[in-house]
Amino acid sequence: MSYIAKPKVAHPNLPRNKLGLTARDYEGTVSTLCAGCGHDSVTAAIIQAVFQLNIEPHMLAKMSGIGCSSKTPAYFVSSSHGFNSVHGRMPSVTTGANAANRSLTYIGVSGDGDSLSIGAGQFVHAIRRNLNMCYIIENNGVYGLTKGQFSASADVGSKPKKGEPNEMEPIDPVSVALALGATYVARSFSGDREQLVPLIKGALTHKGFALVDVISPCVTFNDHEGSTKSYKHTRQFYHHVVDADFVPPAAEIKAAYEEGSAMPVELHDGSKIVLRKVDKAYDPTSRAAAFSYLRDRVNAGEIITGLLYIDGLRKEMHEVMGNTTTPLCQLPLDGLHPGAAELKKIISRYR
Repeated sequence: MSYIAKPKVAHPNLPRNKLGLTARDYEGTVSTLCAGCGHDSVTAAIIQAVFQLNIEPHMLAKMSGIGCSSKTPAYFVSSSHGFNSVHGRMPSVTTGANAANRSLTYIGVSGDGDSLSIGAGQFVHAIRRNLNMCYIIENNGVYGLTKGQFSASADVGSKPKKGEPNEMEPIDPVSVALALGATYVARSFSGDREQLVPLIKGALTHKGFALVDVISPCVTFNDHEGSTKSYKHTRQFYHHVVDADFVPPAAEIKAAYEEGSAMPVELHDGSKIVLRKVDKAYDPTSRAAAFSYLRDRVNAGEIITGLLYIDGLRKEMHEVMGNTTTPLCQLPLDGLHPGAAELKKIISRYR
């Protein structure tokens, strides 16, 4: 994989965040993906999200597996931490990193092939542990690096560029996440930055496992007539269940929306996601309602987007395990070592 550095020249009047950084400071190398790839639009949304959240680059950890999607971390925040793991193993690597240093903000970028086939077991257990991370799936329904075979998310009847239509039932990452108890579940479209940016911001500030499934068309292998992951099909059947605005803790929201027009959901850091309801009967804080609505809309042939479910009460992994609030990587050796007496007690149990 080759990388091309971007030029450092930037306009002097670019907007700066509270750290004095511009959006250009959150960029990475030049993308080597196909021109028009939806993944590059996701990269642009991530850059805007971390810029607007004032995240210090050295406090961000970017994780990925294998696939076109897993090249994405090279294209944003070049001065952050990063780990490109093997195929399907990003969740376990992130779990280990998070266990050692809980002070970092973790963002994992994966694909439908990386997460729903070889990495399905790892994906499941990251949700089960409520690992504190933002998990983005760039979902295009194909294996792009190996020339367009159907992935596990390909819909029944979806046509390839060559060969027979898919007849296998798809795995829907949103439904899986809801079933396993993920505490933040959202779906968006790579071509809708207005919706995608606040959803990513909400996921990054949520305490617990936050899934953002992004329909991200593959322009080379899955953007033709008959594909259900193409730009044309997604735009035709795109349906907003809610529009989300991200409101930082310092902002006052009471006067910004008329009564009954919005549902503010407070995140752990005091910031809020304000949901402008399209369907007034939909409640994103009810898992049962999310399941029912998602099933009905899928049966109607619609692609549901927005913040589908959020639970701000369930404990994340460190809280469940009762870990120290000090990152393990910052503890001195005597703070990590149980001591001779405690070791003797542990060993005695195996005699």
